[in-house]
Amino acid sequence: MAALVASFSQPAEQRKSKPANKQPGPATAAPAPVDTPSRAISFLAGARDRRRVPPGRAATLEIMVDEPGTVDVPDMGLTASADEHTPARFEVFPTRAGAYAILFRPANSDRSRPAGTLVVTAG
Repeated sequence: MAALVASFSQPAEQRKSKPANKQPGPATAAPAPVDTPSRAISFLAGARDRRRVPPGRAATLEIMVDEPGTVDVPDMGLTASADEHTPARFEVFPTRAGAYAILFRPANSDRSRPAGTLVVTAG
């Protein structure tokens, strides 16, 4: 944008005297990634399941619970309400390998309990 503004700030004679550059310049942005669909990953809160996903892959986490409460994925900074009719749902795009604990805290309790683990595999 600055180059465009600078070209207009020059006298008209100088703008006309420059030959037109007909070759394209270098790319200024990386190509867009191939659009891959999000992978659905389901957990049942009481089962303490472990599910794997590769880094750099979009995923939809769905955590089903048997009573109202809150589902947390603390290391990803995610929190959502859930009940027996509506699971907690998170759209994630993990880029760092590791194990991410999923916790469920019933509405009538102050204590969270393990609800599963999302394992982001390295390669």
